[in-house]
Amino acid sequence: MRRSRLEKLIIISILAALSFILMLVQFPIPLIPPFLTVDFSDIPAFIGFMLFGGVAGSLVILMKIILYGLLMASEPIGPLANLLASFSLLLPVYFVYSKYKTRKSLILGFVLGITTLTVAMAVLNYFVLLPMYGLIIDQRDLIENIRAIITAGIIPFNIIKGILVGLVAYLVYTKVIPKLRN
Repeated sequence: MRRSRLEKLIIISILAALSFILMLVQFPIPLIPPFLTVDFSDIPAFIGFMLFGGVAGSLVILMKIILYGLLMASEPIGPLANLLASFSLLLPVYFVYSKYKTRKSLILGFVLGITTLTVAMAVLNYFVLLPMYGLIIDQRDLIENIRAIITAGIIPFNIIKGILVGLVAYLVYTKVIPKLRN
């Protein structure tokens, strides 16, 4: 019993480290504001959710953000936004999938997760994240143009990011997860 708990903790730690590394590999989406970049750091957390459940997946996300915040971040808003986005996308996936455990429920979970991600990040960016970021970097234009940034940047970005992460996660689910379970 003790050994399996230790193995689980080691795997969660490896997933968190991999998630942190993937967070460093970012790319922009054409026609989207350049401060919004896509990374696939949610994939190891997705693996944690699928293999070990909600606590393990959440730990992967939290450890990724703590590592990134301590080692790489120049301001706190980006890591906070990434944390909120990761939970907004992956928690609905986990809850819907864990109820039925089918490919259809996984796809439904991602549809719900992408919707939750898009709505939550639009609201959070409008009322909290972008105003705080604008104050930190003293960017009044950001605050004055917040509606345009949300509708032309944040919403399409989160839809595209959610779809990309969902596609990669589905491939991981069909090809990698069965091997990891064995």
